[in-house]
Amino acid sequence: MPAPRDPNTARPPAAGRPSVGPAATSPNTSFSYHPALDGLRAIAVSAVALYHFGVPGLGGGFLGVDMFFVLSGFLITSLLLAEHARTGRIKLAAFWARRARRLLPALLLVLVAVAIAGHFLLQSFDVSLLRTDSLAALFYVANWRMIFRGTGYFAATATPSPLQHTWSLGIEEQFYVLWPLLVVGLLAMLTWRRTRWVLFVTCAAGAAISAVLCDQLYHGPADVDRAYFGTDTRAQGLLIGAALAALLGAHSTHRGTHRRPARHWLLGGIAAAAAVTIAALFHFADGTRPFLYHGGFLLVAVAVAAVIAHAMTSRKSAITTILSIPVLVWLGRISYGVYLWHWPIFEFVNSDTTGLTRTPLLFARIAGTLAIAVASFYLVESPIRHGALTRMLPRRVPVGATASAVAATAAAVVLLLAPPTVAAEGPAPAVVTSVSPRPSATGTRDSIADPMARPGRKPGSEPRIDFFGDSVSWTVGTYLPKHPGMWVGVRAIEGCGIALLPDILELGTPHTNYPNCDKWPSRWQKGVTKDDPDVSVILLDRWEMMDRKLNGQYQHVGEPAYNAYLLKQLDQAIKIAGSHGAAVVLLTAPYTHRAEKPDGTLYGEDQPARVDAWNKLLAIEQQKNPKQVSIIDLNKKVCPNGKFTWKIGSLQIRSDGLHFTPAGVQRVIAPWLLPQLAAIASGSNPH
Repeated sequence: MPAPRDPNTARPPAAGRPSVGPAATSPNTSFSYHPALDGLRAIAVSAVALYHFGVPGLGGGFLGVDMFFVLSGFLITSLLLAEHARTGRIKLAAFWARRARRLLPALLLVLVAVAIAGHFLLQSFDVSLLRTDSLAALFYVANWRMIFRGTGYFAATATPSPLQHTWSLGIEEQFYVLWPLLVVGLLAMLTWRRTRWVLFVTCAAGAAISAVLCDQLYHGPADVDRAYFGTDTRAQGLLIGAALAALLGAHSTHRGTHRRPARHWLLGGIAAAAAVTIAALFHFADGTRPFLYHGGFLLVAVAVAAVIAHAMTSRKSAITTILSIPVLVWLGRISYGVYLWHWPIFEFVNSDTTGLTRTPLLFARIAGTLAIAVASFYLVESPIRHGALTRMLPRRVPVGATASAVAATAAAVVLLLAPPTVAAEGPAPAVVTSVSPRPSATGTRDSIADPMARPGRKPGSEPRIDFFGDSVSWTVGTYLPKHPGMWVGVRAIEGCGIALLPDILELGTPHTNYPNCDKWPSRWQKGVTKDDPDVSVILLDRWEMMDRKLNGQYQHVGEPAYNAYLLKQLDQAIKIAGSHGAAVVLLTAPYTHRAEKPDGTLYGEDQPARVDAWNKLLAIEQQKNPKQVSIIDLNKKVCPNGKFTWKIGSLQIRSDGLHFTPAGVQRVIAPWLLPQLAAIASGSNPH
C-alpha cells in the first residue's frame, strides 16, 4: 500500500530579526533546521519505495507513510507556534502560499506525466478511472477517491492507479488547511503557554479517537480501504506529531538547554527501543494484519515521535549522528520527489513494458526514480520554492500563475484521459436462422417446429444461446455485435466462478468470495429455466485459477486434491447448464496477465501452467459426456502464439490483461465463435 511524502523543512531564523509579542513567554522563538529530520525522511521514503519495488524483508515498509505523517504534524505545528512566538501572529495566507510553492510544482509535473503515459500505456477502462484519480489528486482528495473509486466489480478489481500513492498527500493537505485555523483560534483565546498545553491535550485525545475509529472501521483483511485511507482514521499520526510539537514547545532546544545525565540516558533508551520497534514493524508488518488497525498505527506514530524527540533534544547522540549522515540528509531533501515519482515508475516500468524481472527490474526502477526526482528537485522544486517566480514576475502575478497552472493541469488531464472512442462493431457473423430437433431434458426429441412443445417458440425459431461463467464470460456475451438469426442471453455472474472455498489468495493477499457467489447454482438454474437455451456456453477463467484453502492449506488447480474438487464443481455446472437438454460448450480459458508481482514475475493465477491444468480438466469433463458436451479452444484463438498477447495484429483484444475489449469480441471472437455455436445448435456440428 502506498504512503506519503516529504513534509516541511524548517528554515533557520532570519539573522538579526528581533523577537516581539509572545516571545517574552518563550525562551527561543525560532525553529531551526535539523539534519536528522531529513535523515528520518530518507528512511521513510526508502522503506516505502523498496516495499513497493518488492525488496524482500520489508513487508511493513509502507509504514514509512506514518513516519511522514508524524513528521508533518510535528513540523507544521512547530513552525506555526514559532511564527507566533516570534511575531505575535500567524499569517495564514503566507503559510498556505509557502505550502503551495513547496508542493504543487512537482505534483503538477507528475500529473501531466502520468496522464501522457497513461494515454499510451494503460488500457481503456484504466484510463477512464485514471482521469478521475488525477483530478482527485490535483485537489487533494485522493484518499477519499481511493475509498470510493468504484463500487462495480470491474472498478473494484481494476489495476492499481498510477496515482494511488497521492492518497497520503490528500490527508496531509487537508491537515494543512484545517490545522492552522485551529491553532490560530486557540492562540487568539489563550496565552502561548496555555495554548501549548491545550494543543497537547487536544492532539492526544484526537489521536486516541482516530485510533478508535480505525479499529471500528476495520472489517477484516479483505476490506481495509476505509480504515486505511480515511482522513479520520489516519489523522492519528499527524496528531501525535502535533502533540510532540506542543510538548517540546514552539522552539528548538539547540541553545541554553542542559539535561541531567539520568534523563538523557532515559530518553536515549526510549528512542533506541522505539527505533528497534519501527525496524521490527518494517520487517514483520502486513497491510492487512488486524494488529495495525487495532492500535498498531498509533504505536508506530508514538515510536516515531520518540525518535524525533530524542533527535531534537540530543544532537550528539548516536541516533542523531546516524540520521545526520550526509547521504541520508541529501535523500531526505529530495524525498518528496522520490515519493511522487516512485509509484508511477513502478506501475509503468514493469516486466510487460521492459522485459525485465527481479534484480534488473529493481535497479531500473530505482535508477529511474532517483534520476527524475533529482531533476525535479534541482530544476523545478528548489528554484520555485526559493522565489524564482517571485523574482521573475510582479508581486501579485504568482497567485494567478498558480491558479493558471492548476487549471492547465486539469485541462491536460481531461483531454489526455478523455474516454476512448468506442470501436465500431465488426461485421455481423453469419448464423443459421433455425434449429433442428435436439434432446430434451427427458431424453425425448423436441421439435422447434412444434409451438405446443415449446411454448412461445415459433416454427423456425432462431437458436438460443446462453453464456454462463464469470466476468470474462460476461464480456464475451455482452460485447457481441448484432447477430441476426441468433438469440443470446448472458447469465454469467461478475466476480463469481464455480469454486466456493472461501479462503482465497488474490494477487498474493487474502480475499474471499463476493457476496452471493455461493448462490451461483440456483442463479444458473433460473437462467436455464427462463431462457431454455439450445446451447449453454461456459467460460471460467479467473476464480478457478486462484489459490484456495482446501483441507487446511492453500492449493490450486494442477494439484490432485484441488483438481478433484474442481471436477466436482464442473460436474455440477455442466449438469445445470444442460438440464433442459441444451448442448454444453466449454470454452478453454485463455492466458492472462492481470498483474505482476513487485519483482515483475506473475502471480499464481496468471501463470500459464495453471491455465493449461484447468483446460485439461475441461477435456476430462468433455470425455465423460461427448454427446452433449463439446470444447471450443478460445485460448488458441486469442493467444495464437501459445502465450498471452494484448493485441492480435493491430487490434487490442484485452482491456486489462483478463477481460476482452468490445472490439476484440466483435472483430475477432464473434465472427469465429458464433457460427460454431449456431452449427452446434442446429445439430450440424456433432459433439
